[in-house]
Amino acid sequence: MTKQILPGYQIRSGSTLDRALLVKFMRLTYQDMFPQQDFSHLAQTVEQYLSPQTPLWWVDFVGETGNNTNRKEYSSISLSSPVGCLWIGNAVDQVSGNRHAHIFLVYVVPQHRRRGIGTALMEHAQHWAKERGDRQIGLQVFPANTAALNLYHHLGYQTQSLWMIKSLHIED
Repeated sequence: MTKQILPGYQIRSGSTLDRALLVKFMRLTYQDMFPQQDFSHLAQTVEQYLSPQTPLWWVDFVGETGNNTNRKEYSSISLSSPVGCLWIGNAVDQVSGNRHAHIFLVYVVPQHRRRGIGTALMEHAQHWAKERGDRQIGLQVFPANTAALNLYHHLGYQTQSLWMIKSLHIED
């Protein structure tokens, strides 16, 4: 089932058959931040976590409808593949013990950014979570991803905790 989320864009449900495409979008997401890194391990992540309980949605560009005044703007953009992705899973708030939605991935291809797709995807996630009775949504974002941080702050997300890591050097 598809529905319009913005003029020229439709959202549709994905499935577990979309593993390869999801891996591609995950690689694109991480390569934006870490262009020299190898992300071959993401296929294993998708294999482990993608299931009917972790819904996936795709945003397709369907072009202008009705008004052709901006047609040139879209003429160089492919209509054949998704331009955005939303993947949601489950988490448990370790303070309250309540299950809640956790956003695994939000990605919009660069040519379609700053058009409201990310906001529409986040609103879709919120609606889905509310429908199933969740009282909160969680996500992880890299501190250097200022565009995403700005979007999340604008939408009312707040820092609840910090994920900290330390590299361990294992000696032979």
